[in-house]
Amino acid sequence: MTASYEVRDGIAVVTMDNPPVNSLGFGNRRFIAESVRRAQDDAAVHAIVLTGRGRAFCGGADIREFNKPEATMAPDIVDVIRVVEGCEKPVVAAIHSVVMGGGLELAMSCHYRVVRRGTQVALPEVRIGILPGATGTQRLPRLIGLEPALNMIVSGDTVMSEVLAAMPGQKLFDRLVEDDVVLAATELAHDIANLRPLPRSRERKVEHPDAEAYLQFARNMVAAKWPHYPAPLRCLDCIAQSVRLPFDAAVDYERVAVTELLWSPESAALRNAFFAERAASKIPDVPSDTPKREIKSVAVIGAGTMGGGISMNFLNAGIPVKILETKQEALDRGIATIKKNYEAQVKKGKLKEDKYAQRMALQTTTLDYADLKDADLVIEAVFEELGVKETVFKQLDAVMKPGAILASNTSTLDVDKIAAFTKRPEDVVGMHFFSPANVMKLLEVVRGAKTGKDVLATVMAVAKKIKKTAVVSGVCDGFIGNRMIEQYSRQAGFLLDEGATPQQVDKAIEKFGFAMGPFRMGDLAGNDIGWAIRKRRAVERADMKYSRTADKLCELGRFGQKTGAGWYDYQAGKRDAIPSELVNKMIEDHRKELGITPRKISDEEIVQRLVFSLVNEGAHILEDGTASKSGDIDMVYLTGYGFPIYRGGPMHYASEVGLFNVVQAMDRFAKNPNDDAAFWKPAPLLAKLAAEGRSFV
Repeated sequence: MTASYEVRDGIAVVTMDNPPVNSLGFGNRRFIAESVRRAQDDAAVHAIVLTGRGRAFCGGADIREFNKPEATMAPDIVDVIRVVEGCEKPVVAAIHSVVMGGGLELAMSCHYRVVRRGTQVALPEVRIGILPGATGTQRLPRLIGLEPALNMIVSGDTVMSEVLAAMPGQKLFDRLVEDDVVLAATELAHDIANLRPLPRSRERKVEHPDAEAYLQFARNMVAAKWPHYPAPLRCLDCIAQSVRLPFDAAVDYERVAVTELLWSPESAALRNAFFAERAASKIPDVPSDTPKREIKSVAVIGAGTMGGGISMNFLNAGIPVKILETKQEALDRGIATIKKNYEAQVKKGKLKEDKYAQRMALQTTTLDYADLKDADLVIEAVFEELGVKETVFKQLDAVMKPGAILASNTSTLDVDKIAAFTKRPEDVVGMHFFSPANVMKLLEVVRGAKTGKDVLATVMAVAKKIKKTAVVSGVCDGFIGNRMIEQYSRQAGFLLDEGATPQQVDKAIEKFGFAMGPFRMGDLAGNDIGWAIRKRRAVERADMKYSRTADKLCELGRFGQKTGAGWYDYQAGKRDAIPSELVNKMIEDHRKELGITPRKISDEEIVQRLVFSLVNEGAHILEDGTASKSGDIDMVYLTGYGFPIYRGGPMHYASEVGLFNVVQAMDRFAKNPNDDAAFWKPAPLLAKLAAEGRSFV
């Protein structure tokens, strides 16, 4: 930390410098407190300007200290806030770029605030399951009003400084400036140096014509919008005290509430997701300073649903895309779909006409591989069959310039075999997008045996640019996500054989929090896709036991929503899943063929079998190195498979349940004669951690 203290013509300028966002780690907290006291004791100093160097005024708590002793070492953030607010000389915050969390709470404790236009302002703590616990729930309502403060705190949304500055009656910002915020703050400091009493946010009243009626209305809205998250309602409870209690009593209430939330399973889950997302970009043997290749243009092979969606990601990021198809009609259909998607965004007001025009202008098409030769990155999105991939990659190898990255969007196939179709395997990587590719956040980056480290570093940087959460996977059948979902789907099939219905299974896992149950998910994705994989597996892994119900469904031509019939019936133009008597009869008949007497299956058993199947396969994935850390597996499932974020991902959830308890449940499932006993043998890593009383995270 290279923070500085400088006196300029009677004004002490205190500059935080704790990259990247001047977070309030122990060193920075101590520096601020000591600097304010130093200025107060110096007769030559008449006022203080507090600012931050670099990319932010202050981004809040230092996440590197989370769960470490330094986080609570004195002075903590509240101690620093007391020092700043209690200073007998005016303290002016010179705010720019980013002011969030504890940084905003610190700024609100200053007597005056000058902000540069374009600054991002937020109290985002609710997004990790806690609340602004350093007086934020009390100061913001006093400075911008009850309703806007509640909206900001409960949502955690970022609001731009100029929007806040334009609010009638707001007291958050004293001046909004265009350029040099430190100069403007210094000028203000000179102007108010001798003004007394000093304005303190704690002394302001929260004005509202009918606060209690509004708070009750807000409570109903918050409870309905976030039924699985305790933090939004606790935020509201604390904000309510700003109109009910004296400041200090309300702050005491706030401190109790934030402590309670810190120990909640939902907060633990959200914090796991927060850290796992940031850790996913770190690859153990690829240093952060690894040189990256320049990606100025992209080519996409295939204009179908995946190819079009992939293209939109790059167009949205301002990167030119050339799309190749084998026939003009296919190209025309693909471009029409992209236009339709953008036009829908324009119609909803989510995209401006000029932006739409810019994106479409970045797109070109071709029927000739030779036209792709200058692209820096090419991504194939063709049919999921190795022979088709071979044809594509041999042609790409022949035409692409040296140093171009050749990526496959394969969801299950061997990337090393694909790389072997070229003379440059070090340039080949998997980039597995999830459908719809222009919406889903997850990108599985599949690292082949010979994939270059610079290729990996480049692809991870590209993922960030196109706003994807990238997770690195090793090469195996299905990579991380689909390898695990196979076990989940197998259990869903066995549950049908034993007595459950598709709707019971779906409802149980959706009540647990999944966005969609396995059978609704199959209907959406297309049941024929899983059927093709099972046919391949029947040859490659004849020992794998499956329920035959899904195959029987596909033999009836019930491939899902695209055919109007799958596990459920569908009405034309609608996506509502209607239970099917035909399917239920098919399942009953199949049970009779197997000689299985149906039994009553509890929702608890359904959830445990589905979720713990993910966990056990995830443990195998960690053991064989397909994933480097449990957080990567959690991110795959949180961002690509609809696992409930408030449960933190399958590996985190298992650790919360207790691995000992997971293993005990698996032992019970292994005794089920209609299940796969071999699968329920705990992975060695899972068994070891359970025996030692440890967890994945």
